[in-house]
Amino acid sequence: MNRVYNFSAGPSMLPMPVLQRAQSELICYGESGMSVMEMSHRSPDYEKIIAAAEANLRTLMNIPDNYKVLFLQGGASTQFSAIPLNLINLKPAKKALYAVSGQFSGKAYKEAQKMGFNAKCIATTKEDNFDHVPVITKDMVDQDASYLHICFNNTIYGTKYSYIPDTGDVPLVADLSSCIISEPIDVSRFGVIYAGAQKNMAPAGLTLVIVREDLLGYADETIPTMLDWKVMADNGSMYNTPPCYAIYMAGLVYEWINSIGGLDVMKEMNEKKAAVLYDYLDTQDYYKAPVKADSRSMMNVTFVTGDADLDKKFASEAAAAGLKNLKGHRSVGGMRASIYNAMPYDGVVALVEFMKKFAEENPKA
Repeated sequence: MNRVYNFSAGPSMLPMPVLQRAQSELICYGESGMSVMEMSHRSPDYEKIIAAAEANLRTLMNIPDNYKVLFLQGGASTQFSAIPLNLINLKPAKKALYAVSGQFSGKAYKEAQKMGFNAKCIATTKEDNFDHVPVITKDMVDQDASYLHICFNNTIYGTKYSYIPDTGDVPLVADLSSCIISEPIDVSRFGVIYAGAQKNMAPAGLTLVIVREDLLGYADETIPTMLDWKVMADNGSMYNTPPCYAIYMAGLVYEWINSIGGLDVMKEMNEKKAAVLYDYLDTQDYYKAPVKADSRSMMNVTFVTGDADLDKKFASEAAAAGLKNLKGHRSVGGMRASIYNAMPYDGVVALVEFMKKFAEENPKA
């Protein structure tokens, strides 16, 4: 095999033990005589697969019994519409609150506005080019609002909330797409957690929604059926054909993390990897890390040389050296190393060694 270190922000690399397990079961799953890709979602074999995936996720995240786990389609972006459609009627004011800390939370906010809902932005760091996450205090949260939406980890800018905002009696809705199952989190502090699977859980095509049961059933009758969480919950995520193979792969990921010690161990591994990269960035002056220290993401590390041509050369030469997909998002430039759960420690060490070599060979004017 000629495997590279894949620093893509998503779809991203998957754990090698999971890929090897999937490879061994690709043609014939168990004694079914067929691949999971060929299997009816109504078959007993697949019902066991999806049930095991949910059970392993509940164990992994310590999900309380009064939360439903939904395996959906459409990407996290589809939930930008589903969230207000399902929750806006929770309170008479029909008000939605948003904190905008990057591109995706901004898109969620704009989607609610586009749909004609009473959406209000209560905090943003846009004027600072999203180099940190906003401070949200309980007094900022209108208690007549149906929910407050945040993006917990901002993939493009490399920022993350180091705290869970206190929202009082207002349900907190969080996009955890790029940091889910990277460390323990108190699910009970959230009304809704949602995430696209393609960054830390599975191949693209699966969207996870974890929703507290008392928040179900408030959607208007006019809501598109495929966006109605209660319909999906009542049908065990199988109102229609679900993304069967992606759910199977996610289940293998959940099982693998549980087998190595769960999210406490995963957090320790991720902190160790991130420290290697941030410690180097903080002890030299060739590269700049634009994110404020108290908002740094463990999953997405951004940095720049300060010279657009050098940044372009860096990404190109890194790719040739087997360090792929380090080019920053087109909206911000520079470099971005996404070091999700599946990125091995050696991959981050290799990146730092390349960064040192590149700096030596390409002195700034």
